[in-house]
Parts: sequence; C-alpha cells; structure tokens
Amino acid sequence: QVQLVESGGGLVQPGGSLRLSCVASGSIFNVYYMGWFRQAPGKQRELVAAIVSGGTTTYADSVKGRFTISRDNTKNTVYLQMNSLKPEDTAVYYCNIRGQIPLVNYWGQGTQVTVSS
Repeated sequence: QVQLVESGGGLVQPGGSLRLSCVASGSIFNVYYMGWFRQAPGKQRELVAAIVSGGTTTYADSVKGRFTISRDNTKNTVYLQMNSLKPEDTAVYYCNIRGQIPLVNYWGQGTQVTVSS
C-alpha cells in the first residue's frame, strides 16, 4: 500500500519561506500528475500548484510568483517552495500523486502551514 508522507510545514512569520516535501513510500508507476492542494478552515480544498508528466506547471493565481512546484521523478517526490508567505496562505496542505497503468490517485495526510506574526 503506497502512502504519501508530507513534511516541512510549520509556523512562519509573514514574508517568510517554507519548503514542503512529499515522498511516496512505495512505487507508483507511470506518474502523470503531482500536485499540492490546501484547505483552510471553513473553506473547500483548492489546488495550489501542479506539475504534469511533460513538466508543465499550473499555479493558483493567489500564489503565482511566490510558490514553485518541483519534482524528483526517480524518487516519486514532489516539493513546494513557498516564499513571501501571507497569513491567507494558512491552511492544511495536501500532496496528490496520480499514476496510470494501473490508474491510482494517492493523497497525503496533510501538513499544517500557519503564517502569523
């Protein structure tokens, strides 16, 4: 059973930086999508950033220019570098990795990011 293990969350002051990591504990074949989502209290889960197999990246408008998604295909690992953090970035961040052949869709357990002075 594959599990995604996230790390790197925590408390940071506005303007600070954090780097989230997500590692798959087992093998995921033919990964075509790696993404980060977040969910703030009382809000729906939303896409933050994603990278697909060809390397194309997508970002939420609210994080463009501040966050960067990257991956290490050899390790089935995805990262999220978060700079210039704002209080509105406070949320639980979840990683998501999808593979095909077989078709699978895995989620991490979530890591808390709190931006506060």
